[in-house]
Amino acid sequence: MRAGNYDGLSELAVKRALVCGVSGQDGAYLAQLLLGKGYRVWGSSRDAQIANLSNLERLGIRDDIDMVSMAQSDFRSVLNTLSRAEPDEIYFLSGQSSVGLSFDQPAESIESSTLGMLNLLEAVRFLGRPVRIYHASSSECFGDLTPGEKANELTPFRPRSPYGVAKASAHWLVTNYREAYELFCCNGILFNHESPMRPNRFVTRKIVSTACRIKAGSKERLKLGRLDVARDWGWAPDFVDAMWRMLQLDKPDDYVIATGITHTLQDFLAQVFVRLDMNWQDHVDADPTLYRPSDIVYSAGDPVKAAQVLGWRAKTDFHQMIELLVLGEMSHESKTI
Repeated sequence: MRAGNYDGLSELAVKRALVCGVSGQDGAYLAQLLLGKGYRVWGSSRDAQIANLSNLERLGIRDDIDMVSMAQSDFRSVLNTLSRAEPDEIYFLSGQSSVGLSFDQPAESIESSTLGMLNLLEAVRFLGRPVRIYHASSSECFGDLTPGEKANELTPFRPRSPYGVAKASAHWLVTNYREAYELFCCNGILFNHESPMRPNRFVTRKIVSTACRIKAGSKERLKLGRLDVARDWGWAPDFVDAMWRMLQLDKPDDYVIATGITHTLQDFLAQVFVRLDMNWQDHVDADPTLYRPSDIVYSAGDPVKAAQVLGWRAKTDFHQMIELLVLGEMSHESKTI
């Protein structure tokens, strides 16, 4: 396979990439992107033989991925995986990914994100190979912002969930290893990004899937917690492109990846139902039991640095994202009938 140029970035040679968390939303889209650029892609899972690879199958790339079992909390397992895959680039996207679930399983959130990242960094340092590392940091590190404020790379961290604490800890590990050991490692501070591959436990997927079932004739009611929370929502396939760009530059650094535009959950909800020619108020009930112990009311990102250095901007706006989510859900439902 031949290398090529990409939006003015340096020429890309055929490379090997390890995607930790390849079966998730971001991992699947990233694997698809990397394969399109001629990479040999390895994907890790705790047990590759029984892993749910439906997202890879949905994209038609399941057979193009070299799967390997890796327990990220076990240093020896991580070291063995790196020795086997010999990656030029590593994308660490694994770990417990739900903010809500992290309140019920805080220890799992901390271990999977923080210890997993530490083992990966240590394994790379031990092997001494020139590996480039991307870490999936999170907007949850910032905590609650003042309405109208946009977080940038210098905004202080004030996480309000075990998930946010875990991500912030891993973020600073990456920064420390970059400065102390001169590893090429980057933090992508990604704000909310969606796709039809989101698990049902995410509120955005819950809204879209339930609304589509109601449109198809279901008599169920959609139960939701707070609707006033505001988020900066983007489209996942756009965001994985930013991950790749970070590892193509001459110098490692951290970048906020966001659209720069914020909407409330009620806005999201209303637009999904409008797209299906329904009024959300006829089908939605407030459920206080769904409130989190602590929640971020307002979150917004400032992607100026990403635009200036990476040449990256979100291509898909909020309304286009809603359209794609609904179409994706309807297509998925039709295939399961």
